[in-house]
Amino acid sequence: MGLELVYPLGATPLDPDEAEGLIPRHISTQGQLNEWELQNILEGQQWAFSRRRADVLTTDFMQLLHKRMFGNTWQWAGTIRITEKNIGVAPEYISVRLRDLCEDIRVQQEHGSFPAPEMAARFHHRLVFIHPFPNGNGRFSRLMTDLLLVEIGEQPFTWGEGDLMADGEIRNRYISALREADAKNYGPLLNFLRAPG
Repeated sequence: MGLELVYPLGATPLDPDEAEGLIPRHISTQGQLNEWELQNILEGQQWAFSRRRADVLTTDFMQLLHKRMFGNTWQWAGTIRITEKNIGVAPEYISVRLRDLCEDIRVQQEHGSFPAPEMAARFHHRLVFIHPFPNGNGRFSRLMTDLLLVEIGEQPFTWGEGDLMADGEIRNRYISALREADAKNYGPLLNFLRAPG
């Protein structure tokens, strides 16, 4: 593949084998890849919100959603990663951690453990932390979180009302808020998710 990938702050680099999984071989620039992925993601988003779903909190649904978001772009779309990354749990723990996350969120919903926005912010943070796929985890986790909110009758987050893919102040605040959540301080993340940029 002759594609030079450029990664913004906090992005997960692909290993060479994963990069070889690019389906559209005409793509040669990062800009072309971004445009192609965006179209694929929009199709996945349209599919995700096309009807109410009872199975959102399952690993099978998560894999299907990721495939819908990236399946026209990457051969490995929807496949749990098997490589170590700069973020995320070890590959052998991904399935267990996803199952635990889904069960925890079901219990939190049942018992009203947190207000819905805080529960969703915690869900988003844990899903990003697990980093289940070779790439696209941030975009996938944001869509999963919005889908979860809509399924429980809440409004999707605003996500800082900016471009979280581009290097800049909004992405920096988002990454900083995720790092605060790593230290169990969810306030900055919740504020970012609900506030305008």
